[in-house]
Amino acid sequence: MPAATSPALLATVADPTRARIIRLILDSPEGRVSVTELAVELRLRQPTVSHHMRALASAGVVERRQEGRRAWFSLAPGRVDEVIGLVGQAPAAGPDLERIAADLTERYQGVHGAETVSLFVRTSHELLRRQERTPARLASRVSALAVERLDALTRSRSVDRGVPEVLFVCVRNAGRSQLAAAILRHLAGDRVRARTAGSEPAEEVKAHVVAVLDEIGVPLGDEFPKPLTAEALRAADVVVTMGCGDACPVLPGKTYLDWPLDDPADQPLPRVRAIRDEIERRVRGLLGDLLPIT
Repeated sequence: MPAATSPALLATVADPTRARIIRLILDSPEGRVSVTELAVELRLRQPTVSHHMRALASAGVVERRQEGRRAWFSLAPGRVDEVIGLVGQAPAAGPDLERIAADLTERYQGVHGAETVSLFVRTSHELLRRQERTPARLASRVSALAVERLDALTRSRSVDRGVPEVLFVCVRNAGRSQLAAAILRHLAGDRVRARTAGSEPAEEVKAHVVAVLDEIGVPLGDEFPKPLTAEALRAADVVVTMGCGDACPVLPGKTYLDWPLDDPADQPLPRVRAIRDEIERRVRGLLGDLLPIT
């Protein structure tokens, strides 16, 4: 029996967490991962992840390479096919990027060329594919993000920029920024445009965020966590940051506001309501500055 299927190796790889780690390495564009990345993805403490990596390294499944202060783990050369045979690899069919690009090229005919549209579709896919873990939903989100970026590009190039635009940025784009944008859209209608982004976007908007918006009759719509892009920054007139530190570059001609608000993630519902109410107070003040009194 070959070493790849020895009982000791089978026992090592059969652990569900280790099998998941191997799949994450296989799915990584660079073919390598760090303990920090794995801890975030698996929602485990770093010492726990390190324990699993030591077991995989001892079995000859992964190799460790130190680069500066960070250690990277990749599958051992010559073991990839054997490991796939053990844990399986379930590559789901990716979104049809050519079809998405063709549809959007028709939509933006006379505004953006086919090459530009295709580039934005491909790069939107790259931005979302590691974040979005549901393949069936990835295509629609790629299309939505490409549309948002192309619309923002159009606005940034226009002499007449139309209504004011506000970009709300937080870390995960799953709490504070979504609350602020939803409330602004509800209060301002089409008089102000709101976008959101995250420096490290999550997969989904937090359920309790949706719940506290529902309590005050504010819909979230089809919003989902999105990465911060250059197009969104250039299109904005006002950039409101909420806990994302230096992740948001400063561009000339923009108004920057920092709202020091607690992250509602993992907070009890009464605290999330208090954060919502403070955000509403600040949004109303911002609208007073943006919209002339008539």
